[in-house]
Amino acid sequence: MTDEHIEKTKSAIESAENIPADRKAELLDLLSKLKPAITKVSETHQEHARRIAQLVEASAHETIRAEKKPEHTNRLLHELKQSVDNFEASHPELTAFVTKYSAVLSAMGI
Repeated sequence: MTDEHIEKTKSAIESAENIPADRKAELLDLLSKLKPAITKVSETHQEHARRIAQLVEASAHETIRAEKKPEHTNRLLHELKQSVDNFEASHPELTAFVTKYSAVLSAMGI
């Protein structure tokens, strides 16, 4: 299930016309790093891993919308950060991903 969310997110970013090519490349690179991090978490916390993947997908879709709703995106990113807080010690790569992902979306003017 998490792979499905990641693939949907990648497709949405690739087809987005309002994201500059360099930002697309950066986001796609981050998503490629997410997959193994999510896989590790899902071995012991399957529901948490699925929720993290859903939040990544939802925040990406909010980012590429024509009519942006920054408050909605910010809420999603906050929830995403909270969802990985419990894994900071055991899965630092996932925490690093979320931190970088949030920074890239913020830099895009979200």
